Amino acid sequence: MILDYYKILGVTAGASAAEIKRAYRRLARLYHPDLNTEARDEHIKRLNEAYEILSNARKRTAYDQALRQARLHAERAFIERERQHAEKQREPEMTWVQGMFGFVRELKKGLRDD
Repeated sequence: MILDYYKILGVTAGASAAEIKRAYRRLARLYHPDLNTEARDEHIKRLNEAYEILSNARKRTAYDQALRQARLHAERAFIERERQHAEKQREPEMTWVQGMFGFVRELKKGLRDD
């Protein structure tokens, strides 16, 4: 799954370059290890990665396309799971006894046909 860089920076997909830069600087101060003793390296690494991609127009366009594809794929997978679940719910449930009677009935049919 692709990380949502917009969510990491706390901006919308339509954010301008200035908004992205402002959000990055604010969060970089918040997660900087010298200013926040509880900050973890993974926070600043993800933040830097998000800013590197979203601040570059070419990389941002490619990322947006990949993000759309990933979301479309996830949506299709969700719809398929829902369809399979609904289909499974439509199948009649049978008890063990009903299954045995059905088995015996089919067995008798097979013996009569021989």
